[in-house]
Amino acid sequence: MRGLAVACLVVIAIAGLTGFAAPQEKEAGMKGSGVSQSPEWQKIQSLVGEWESFIELDGRKVPTRVEVRMTGDGSAVMHVIDRDTPHEMVTMFHPDGKRLIATHYCSAHNQPRMALVASKDANTVAFKFFDGTNIAPGEGYMNGLVVTFIDADRHDETWTFLSKGKEESTTFSYRRKKK
Repeated sequence: MRGLAVACLVVIAIAGLTGFAAPQEKEAGMKGSGVSQSPEWQKIQSLVGEWESFIELDGRKVPTRVEVRMTGDGSAVMHVIDRDTPHEMVTMFHPDGKRLIATHYCSAHNQPRMALVASKDANTVAFKFFDGTNIAPGEGYMNGLVVTFIDADRHDETWTFLSKGKEESTTFSYRRKKK
């Protein structure tokens, strides 16, 4: 019985020590990741939340939604389009050294990677294709993404698909979902 009591005290002591370590690290400014804080990265992070929109398909309005959250100790933003549907797609945004990258896991069964490109508009963050996986010659893939920030509760996403030398763009106008 005494052994059980000692074991419980040890567990409580360890739990107490680990509970104090996290606040002390935060107070000292210590963090596991060293993520670049460029203005574009900060804008992408501001998308965290739930968003709603509509798209025109075959003459009818179809709802679409996006869920955005931080992951990897604040080192990446996960952007999920139409979660739990057959056309769910994920785009992961993350700094790579001094550049910002978006990897799009597409319903076209490929994974284009796009890098930040310069924009004259401070409210626009634009990405352009630089490489990808599972893209055979002649197959279509996402070639670009432009996110236009309107205000804290509205943004547009223009996705550009390249197939057989032709680009086709679709713009989604999202509103932040209110709880």
